[in-house]
Amino acid sequence: MRAMILGAPGQPLREADLSVPRPQPEQVLLQIHACGVCRTDLHILDGELTQPKLPLVLGHQIVGTVVEVGERVTKFKLGDRVGVPWLGSTCNHCRYCLSGRENLCDRARFTGYNLDGGYAEYAVADEHFCFAIPDGYPDLQAAPLLCAGLIGYRSYRMVGEAERIGFYGFGAAAHILIQVARYQERKVYAFTRSGDTQGQQFARDLGAVWAGGSEESPPEELDAAIIFAPVGKLVPAALKAVAKGGVVVCAGIHMSDIPSFPYEILWEERMLRSVANLTRTDGEEFLTLAPQIPIRTEVTPFPLTAANEALDALRSGKINGAAVLVVT
Repeated sequence: MRAMILGAPGQPLREADLSVPRPQPEQVLLQIHACGVCRTDLHILDGELTQPKLPLVLGHQIVGTVVEVGERVTKFKLGDRVGVPWLGSTCNHCRYCLSGRENLCDRARFTGYNLDGGYAEYAVADEHFCFAIPDGYPDLQAAPLLCAGLIGYRSYRMVGEAERIGFYGFGAAAHILIQVARYQERKVYAFTRSGDTQGQQFARDLGAVWAGGSEESPPEELDAAIIFAPVGKLVPAALKAVAKGGVVVCAGIHMSDIPSFPYEILWEERMLRSVANLTRTDGEEFLTLAPQIPIRTEVTPFPLTAANEALDALRSGKINGAAVLVVT
């Protein structure tokens, strides 16, 4: 099979011919149709996430068809269309797994990081950590739901009943979650890179009541903010923008260092918290909700062999919505 391989952090991906993997007893083998390109892939490529399996097939927003099943597989059958997210397996018996917090499992393994992912023509995945793709979503439009959607939804739920929500960074996750917020009749304020008029207009087109640069102040106090961009200096900015009792959620798996800030912008019961990974419950809830809204994803397709170009476009902020690799 064709695959795009990361040999070492800091190096571009290289095209390679690999053997098609064989499924273990509780795994399915997928012929991959599409795989989303995520900012986490950039963090792995750049060495900011420091423990990848090497060599590695990146990619954790996989949409494919089951073409072979392990001998103990019961959840899926041949021909089913399946999505594979970031969380690839857990131990199932630690205190985190047993308390509904499997996203914090110390022995968790992650697709496209500890396990080979979807920048390839085939992949194997544990059936227990895969999701059925909702009807009505073409392969390319379904792929971003599996990370931008799922982990974005986990972040969104942490703002509680907030009515005025700031999104810092308006990329793949934000363009999905604004649709959830609008469906629930909440207001979204979009913050983009300074001077990104195209991204700001994209946010307005999706229903943002205001859009501006990340250094700007919104026209009214926010009840909550979600920081999707991996930029630590946005934390003090978001804390200044939220009202008393507000929450700031850091949604990424990696962020640059947060600069020191005065206690007064955290005081008055403001809360700062992070999001780690996802649970299968997050996935089941979100993929049930998505068709009800219905969420529509904006995608820019790239061929599999153009994975490096897709990553460069994502890094430079040239993607409105999500980048997706077209595999088969």
